[in-house]
Amino acid sequence: MNLIKLPSSQPRRYFDPAKLEELSRSIQQFGVLEPLLVRPKPDGEYELIAGERRLKAALMAGLSEAPVVVHDMDDATTHTVRLIENLQREDLNPLDETEGILELLAIQLQRPTEDVISLLYKMENEAKGKVTRNVSGEDENTTVKAVFDALGTINWVSFVTTRLPLRKLPLDVLEALRQGKLEYTKARVIGRVKDNEARGMVLDKTINEDLSLTQIKELIEQLDNQKPVKEVAPEKVLSQRYTDIGKRLKQAKVLSDARKRKKVEKLLNDLEKLLEDSQTGTVQDNSLQAGENDPY
Repeated sequence: MNLIKLPSSQPRRYFDPAKLEELSRSIQQFGVLEPLLVRPKPDGEYELIAGERRLKAALMAGLSEAPVVVHDMDDATTHTVRLIENLQREDLNPLDETEGILELLAIQLQRPTEDVISLLYKMENEAKGKVTRNVSGEDENTTVKAVFDALGTINWVSFVTTRLPLRKLPLDVLEALRQGKLEYTKARVIGRVKDNEARGMVLDKTINEDLSLTQIKELIEQLDNQKPVKEVAPEKVLSQRYTDIGKRLKQAKVLSDARKRKKVEKLLNDLEKLLEDSQTGTVQDNSLQAGENDPY
């Protein structure tokens, strides 16, 4: 097996150590039951196309040989087969699946991954009637749908709404998702927590206690309710009170009552004098001292 080399990039980026160890023990007892798929290289070695998990487990088990099937493929075909083989595995985590599907679409459409993402969002907007359908892009739309139909794991609409948002999750949540410690539905909810410390606490508690989606939302709501209220500057409080009083005076019937109108007028005169004095640097607050001359 020393002649079998891994490619520079693999669609599957994470293997559960416990499951790999379990497979290794099985291979020690029964051998590699399913052949590895490889292609020949000019230097006499072989490049692995499919079966990385089996190869890793066989090496862990100390095997020096494994059954292989050799196919001579070009680079594009090799990459496509490798992606499809991995994408059809049941234990592939949602993040690797998302990235793998995007790679496959990029190959089929011969466009960069970011262009593929833009195309998917455009298709979604067309389907919702938000933009006019572009007839010239029908061939690409058909290719996209054909890829998802061939995979059979998820349709393109669900992929856009549930899987593409995963790429924007915080790094700590992404890592937990990639390692299979978290379902993608829970990851999306936890990822909305902006505070790093709070999000880390929710993430750890979710993984350690296997919280349900409902429990996660309740925990986040509790954390939101415990956030300290930001102290507002006194001058802002007074400014808001002035604004509120002005609005209330317009709505109230105070000004229609002669006695109350006279009190309001006196208060306004005192306020105007206070403002004039403060501008000249001779503030003498004689009438608006706390608790004095308060008509209310």
